[in-house]
Amino acid sequence: MSDIAAEKQRVVDENYKAFKSMLPELLKSKAGKFVVMRDKMTVEFFDTFRDAMVHGTKTYEDGLFSVQEVTDKALDLGWFSDVYIPCAVRH
Repeated sequence: MSDIAAEKQRVVDENYKAFKSMLPELLKSKAGKFVVMRDKMTVEFFDTFRDAMVHGTKTYEDGLFSVQEVTDKALDLGWFSDVYIPCAVRH
């Protein structure tokens, strides 16, 4: 894994850990929304995954952000979870 990929994975992991700790409170008012996270903090909420990804990609050119759906249900994306999504949203 390259240094850039490792850094992105580290950021995603840290954001996810922070997200999980915030989840009970977020579910009260933001259930079903998609949140852009950076530096272990929520940045902005969106109605769709695509809108959140577009915002994150345009705002953070370094790619050091993540998007989470505010839900208490686990989501299995299968092989898709290994795809680097921001490349797909730039078109």
